[in-house]
Amino acid sequence: MDRKIYLDNASTTYVSQEVLNEMMPCFNVLYGNAGSIHSFGRTAMSIVDKARDRIREGINAQKSTEIYFTSGGTEADNLAILGVAHAYAEKGKHIITSQIEHHAVLNACKQLEKEGYEVTYLPVDKSGLVSLPDLLHSIRKDTILISIMSVNNEVGTIQNIKSIAKIAHDYGIFFHTDAVQAIGQVKIDVQDMEIDLLSLSAHKIHGPKGVGALYVKSGIKFEPITYGGNQERNMRSGTENVPGIAGLGKAVELATKNYIITNRKLKIIRDYFLEKLAEKVEYYQINGHPYQKSNAIVNISFYGIEGEALLMLLDLSGICVSTGSACTSKSLLPSHVLEAMHLPKDIAQGSIRFSFGTNISKADVDYVVEELAKAVAKLRAISPIQAGRI
Repeated sequence: MDRKIYLDNASTTYVSQEVLNEMMPCFNVLYGNAGSIHSFGRTAMSIVDKARDRIREGINAQKSTEIYFTSGGTEADNLAILGVAHAYAEKGKHIITSQIEHHAVLNACKQLEKEGYEVTYLPVDKSGLVSLPDLLHSIRKDTILISIMSVNNEVGTIQNIKSIAKIAHDYGIFFHTDAVQAIGQVKIDVQDMEIDLLSLSAHKIHGPKGVGALYVKSGIKFEPITYGGNQERNMRSGTENVPGIAGLGKAVELATKNYIITNRKLKIIRDYFLEKLAEKVEYYQINGHPYQKSNAIVNISFYGIEGEALLMLLDLSGICVSTGSACTSKSLLPSHVLEAMHLPKDIAQGSIRFSFGTNISKADVDYVVEELAKAVAKLRAISPIQAGRI
């Protein structure tokens, strides 16, 4: 099958030409170490500073110095969670997060539990939303940090971030959000939304892999989790990845500047996909919030079949999808997100995530739905489960 259609953009995206153009000179022309004081080093640092300015503007941070570059969203999440927890340990050792966070947050919290901290993992409703009353009831005198993701990477549900942040601040608690899937999908304004710390990553927004950033509001302390030189104002050691940082800055600039147009395109494609799917396939459910969700992500459970089997048949037809987060794609366990949303195990295991890009055409969607209908019918024909009775 020569035709290839990529519907796994929530996992990673291609690097756009504009981003690539920004990065290329940093490899073989402007290749200085940003920590060096000679002219090559100063030029490299100016590239880093330009990227920092672009990110500040993209998320409406007050100062460019509030942006710290990392190796990606995972390190940014770890630096936020561990860094704040360690810096404010004398104030309290209680953290609040949700059951549907990315494992970069969940496993950082598990590490803190090993260190004697207590973590409350908030449940979500069947649409994937955190309950504000549940959050309020979980707050204690020793709570120092609340971390809730902006847009869920598996089902696309958008959390009520501004309301959650306000609750946190009413009780003198810091608020962090993993916005890796949110940049370019929703408008992010850290000042208006009262966000104290925010994680982002380049490769979800047509930037390069291996680079991300953490926004930390001025005045908030955090401790480093890596040690070495004095890069990033002594908070994140390691030689600056100048090409990656240049690409990240440009990617954030483009994603935040064009998000309205991008979302219009994505909504057209998503709605067309769902319309055609309803014509060709029976017995499925769409997971996540019905309207408070990303236009780019559609998570669907097809009754009576295994998601992995469906994924493989689609791959044979040149269609690339996933069964959930790329970070856990090799696990045979049901999605922790769908489990937290109270989906029965057999339904959760029949789930596929379609995540769209603006380069997908209606003709592509037609082909995907045709092949999807064939694959679903084939798998149900050999399934011991009667799909129509689920």
